[in-house]
Order: sequence, then structure tokens, then C-alpha cells
Amino acid sequence: MNLYNDYKDRADFLTVYIREAHPLDEWQMKSNVDQGVCYAQPHSTEQRVAIANDFIQRFHFPLPFAVDDMHDIADHAYSAWPERIYIIDEQGKIVYRGGIGPFNYHPAEARAWLEKRFNVTPTPTTSAANGHPTNAAN
Repeated sequence: MNLYNDYKDRADFLTVYIREAHPLDEWQMKSNVDQGVCYAQPHSTEQRVAIANDFIQRFHFPLPFAVDDMHDIADHAYSAWPERIYIIDEQGKIVYRGGIGPFNYHPAEARAWLEKRFNVTPTPTTSAANGHPTNAAN
């Protein structure tokens, strides 16, 4: 969220909900059970939209949100599963392609690109390791 909050006035953000990463009926994770976010893999657009809406409401997710179609067009076009960050410039060119999460998902790299692009000096409270503020106020 911090990346979004820091740059939402300079860049457009979009989160795209693709197929469920850890559905009940496939590869359920204990962390999903602990957080109470357990869903079966949706089999219709309506089900996918319902899960996305539940997520937005439950976690007060502020970013603009879209839902991939049931043919997984966005997922396939961007190799997005389970999570990935892209930065696309004003001409529609991919200028940053993050690694596939969770192990190669590094928001700090996207932050560094945005800092350079918008000529922003990194704040001392931003950790280079994870791109998240390190002070207790955030």
C-alpha cells in the first residue's frame, strides 16, 4: 500500500485479480486458513468478481481493481500467477517487469524505478530491502 500511497498522484495503479493462487479445492495454504481467506477456484466471472469484492471490502483495499476474464487473458499475457508487478509507461511499453512472486516479488525494485522516473529522493524511513517504511507511523 505504501508504494501506491507514495505515487498515486504521479502514476496510475491497477491491481488485476487473476485465478485464485491457493484455492480450497487445489493448493490451500495454512496462512489462508489463519486469515480466513479460503475460496474454491472460481468457475465463473460472477464467482471471481464476488471473491475480488470480498477481498476489497475485507482488507479495505484502496487500489483500483480489475478482474481477469475466465480465459485468464491478463494472467497469460503478463505471466502474472501468483503475483507480479509491472510498470507500463505512457506509450504502453513495459519498462519494469518484476519477478514472479512470492520469492522474486520485490516491490522495492518498482519503488526504485518510480523514484528514478519521477526524480524523487528516497526517504530515510524507506527500507531498501522491502520498499516499505520502517517507522512505526506507517
